[in-house]
Amino acid sequence: MSKAILQEKDGIPVYGNFINGEWKAGSGGETFENRNPAKASEIIGHFQSGSAEDVEAAISAAEDAKRAWAETSAITRANILYKASEILASRMNQVGRDLTREEGKTLKEGIGETGRSVQILRYFAGEAQQPNGEHYPSANPTTMLYTMQEPLGVVGIITPWNFPIAIPAWKIVPALAFGNTVVFKPASATPLCAVHLVSALEEAGLPAGVLNMVTGSAGTVGDPIVRDDRVVAISFTGSNEVGLDIKQVASARGAKVQLEMGGKNPAIVLADADLDHAVTQVINGAMMSTGQKCTATSRAIVDRSIAAELTERLSKRIGDLKVGDPLADGTIIGPLIDERSAERVAGEIARAQGEGVALVTGGERPASLADGHFVTPALFADVAPQSRLGQEEMFGPLLGVIPVDGVDEAIDVANKIRFGLSASLFTRDLGRALQFVRQIHAGIVHVNSETAGAEPHVPFGGYKGSSSYSREQGKAARDFYTQIKTVYLDPPPEA
Repeated sequence: MSKAILQEKDGIPVYGNFINGEWKAGSGGETFENRNPAKASEIIGHFQSGSAEDVEAAISAAEDAKRAWAETSAITRANILYKASEILASRMNQVGRDLTREEGKTLKEGIGETGRSVQILRYFAGEAQQPNGEHYPSANPTTMLYTMQEPLGVVGIITPWNFPIAIPAWKIVPALAFGNTVVFKPASATPLCAVHLVSALEEAGLPAGVLNMVTGSAGTVGDPIVRDDRVVAISFTGSNEVGLDIKQVASARGAKVQLEMGGKNPAIVLADADLDHAVTQVINGAMMSTGQKCTATSRAIVDRSIAAELTERLSKRIGDLKVGDPLADGTIIGPLIDERSAERVAGEIARAQGEGVALVTGGERPASLADGHFVTPALFADVAPQSRLGQEEMFGPLLGVIPVDGVDEAIDVANKIRFGLSASLFTRDLGRALQFVRQIHAGIVHVNSETAGAEPHVPFGGYKGSSSYSREQGKAARDFYTQIKTVYLDPPPEA
């Protein structure tokens, strides 16, 4: 990690880009500040404002390294990934603390996310050693007919700020495991976590040029990665607007594209549900990480017969959630990522109130926390399904209750939306649970658990506007990061 620090500016570390195995300053000599969202006056670090020249150097390094890395044995690649997991695990508390300082989720969540990244490294260290391809019978009895899954080449990875070490891990690690080289642009709001991940891989013995990281703006760093013909695949997580632009540009030049984008995830609560359990799970899904998850619960679609009672229970529990410094004991809700996000969420709350939607609790900018980007968790009652609050992703601590009459209407309301990432149902009725699983338009389905949360050994992705119909994580990751070669191997003619 110390290699990544080039110097200090007024006692604050200045971190480098990582290109061709070296931590170095950007070609333009400019840096940007990374600030603590809970205490905006605190500068965490200075990071390179990367240029097109830096991106060119990173792509060239990845291009030069791709053949040797592709020919490196799967066992060697696996050993490096496992060693990186051990390095990261030894630093879990410090990395988790840095994650909390730069992203704003609680310390428990920050350490937990770091642990998930360790798990991802270990999983793909094992997955790299699994069977590669299949053997088939041939019409010709002497033909050996089989397939191989080979690396794509240079892969561009563009990640968001809300899971600043887990999402980079679940994209970069399988790309490396299956023999690709990587050019990585992390989110400018959370570059320190990216430095931690790259440092662990570097120290584990990853060869120069195999992984390259350039920090900076989307226009200056991200766009050249997307447009370069040497980058044969792009994996992106972020907004729908940016994702669709990437798809248009990269697909037009023939690149493979993987997109994970927005969500407006419903939690359906039926009249027979265990309400105590449902309330806990809905709140966890809606409010943890300050609601800044693509899988966060944004809509509670509730049977009308219990809507008033459930709303009252939600209001009491949400009103009791402690908002404050995410490093402090007892804090449940930290800040939003920046002031722009806090103003946006506060504006959505004011807009809904102006349209006559009942704000039950929260939705305030606490004066005692004015140095940070805080909004108290908000609950709205009797939200119309077709309203902005019922249709658009809010990406903050904001939940709307939508009353419905029975499971059929609940599923219909849940599906009438442009997103389809995650959904959950709370019921004791197995038949209704199976109906929900069959009929819901979502890539991730939970029964009697929150909409958020995904394990790294299973596929992750959504339907409709939430995804490019590709999947990340688990065995599905091999499908994206490799291409299939079919081999017909015949013996020579007998003499």
